[in-house]
Formats: sequence, C-alpha cells, structure tokens
Amino acid sequence: MRRKRAIRRRIAPDPKYNDVLVARFINSILRRGKKHLARRILYDALDIIREKTGKDPLEVFRKAVENAAPLIEVRARRVGGATYQVPTEVRPERRTALAIRWLIAYAKERSDKSMEQKLANELMAAAVGEGGAIKKRDDVHRMAEANKAFAHFKW
Repeated sequence: MRRKRAIRRRIAPDPKYNDVLVARFINSILRRGKKHLARRILYDALDIIREKTGKDPLEVFRKAVENAAPLIEVRARRVGGATYQVPTEVRPERRTALAIRWLIAYAKERSDKSMEQKLANELMAAAVGEGGAIKKRDDVHRMAEANKAFAHFKW
C-alpha cells in the first residue's frame, strides 16, 4: 500500500427514523446540495410504501437494500499483458454502497410520475426480489460465475 488508509467519516442518523442506512440513502439521492429535497423524496417514498403494502416501510427498505447488495463482483486484473476479470468478494461497506447506487439509478429509469413514486416502486420490487437493481445484482453475480476460472489470480 502506498498511502495510509482513508479515515471513514461517521454519518449521523437521519432525523425522522434515526437510522444511519436511511441517512446514507438520502446522501446518495442528494443533488446540488438540496438535502431537504432528498429527504422529502425518500420520506414520501416510504409513506407510499406504507400505504401500498401496509407493512413497516423501514423493513421493506432494509430488505430492498439487502436483496440488491452483491456478494461477489469481478475486478479487472492485469497479468502479463492480459487483463482478466477476476471474481472477488465485495466488502460490506461497498455492498451497501452499490445496492444504494443501483436502487436509485433504476428508480430514475422507471416510468412513473414522480421520483417518490419511482423510488417507492423500485424499493418494493427489490424487497420481493425483482426490479432493475436485482437484475443488475444477478448480472454481476453471473459475470463472477462465468469468470470463476480466473479466481486464482486473486490478490
């Protein structure tokens, strides 16, 4: 390693649910410093989930993030002039970061009216094991499975 390890900043839990994961999600939705808008989008999405499912929206949210998180991914590794896609396990921090990123990205692509509606539908879909983010996770897992032969290049 060339430099010392970066110090992880502690993220303060969000005000409404007092949850760090919710705060991380809000920070990922955040655009141009408009945190209030980001909070409103997520809170409204969670309210929509409560109305539609009748379940605790925080449980649905947690399940969605957990389901979308990849266990294994491929990383490019150069060995003697050739680049191999080497399957590696994903660190817990990165797992949730990827899950959050994918959930938001695929929510944006949905064709519902508002971002709140799109996010609510994507979270509900991910919680039951379907939707864009889950498809992305499966694709990543499939890539890792296909490149299992190069696992011995792991570093």
